[in-house]
Amino acid sequence: MIRRLLQPDAELLDDPSPGRITRIAGLTALALAAYGFTTGFWRSPQMGVYVALKMPLLVACTLGCNGMLNGLLGLLLGGLGFRQSLLALLSAFAVSALILGSLSPVTLMLALDAPPPDSEYAASAHSGYLLFHVLLIAVAGIAGTLSLHRILRERCASTSVASITMLAWLAGNGILGMQFSWILRPFFGTPRLTVQFLREDPMNGSFLEAVWHALNRFTGGNIHIALFALVPVAFLVAVPILRTLFPRSQPATP
Repeated sequence: MIRRLLQPDAELLDDPSPGRITRIAGLTALALAAYGFTTGFWRSPQMGVYVALKMPLLVACTLGCNGMLNGLLGLLLGGLGFRQSLLALLSAFAVSALILGSLSPVTLMLALDAPPPDSEYAASAHSGYLLFHVLLIAVAGIAGTLSLHRILRERCASTSVASITMLAWLAGNGILGMQFSWILRPFFGTPRLTVQFLREDPMNGSFLEAVWHALNRFTGGNIHIALFALVPVAFLVAVPILRTLFPRSQPATP
């Protein structure tokens, strides 16, 4: 199953049965739990257990909302059926989860090596820790979604329909995932706040606002430097997306 997810072909969507969906969902939950534990472990082992539970919950919430929206979009564009869209999105999350799960030993070492939450460098360490994991999750999410583009090109009515569907997946997963992650916070554990499963004000603020403040703290108020440094990062992320969605046409063989 892992090989079929990491090297998907068109037959992956031929069997959108409850049994297959359950197996892929279980594998996704295990990989996310492993990564989630290492994410929250920096604050405390208790936070690690909380995040191990919340990571699969975050994906379930995102998949539940985005699966319905993109299922309707697939039917409207004549590409994938509703259950096929759900299985495809779940497979994309599974690939992202496998990438993150495979990096859990690295992120655990990062949590052990970072300045502890009770040190004088805890605030800057928390900001850098948050930004690193946000970037890591974003790259894994994009890679997981793009891995299914070849299947979409084979299953959809045209290349343009496949590209529109892929862009809808990326946008939906990104927007919903960011806001659900804010509602289900904390995932990293702010040093000055007590360890708890959910905040008392989950609807107050937004994910992007928190990232902005983290950038500001991490750069010591020189956020324009961070924004300038993010330009090449955004370029490196955008290039594979554009190459996947708009591949160069092969020259005709004489």
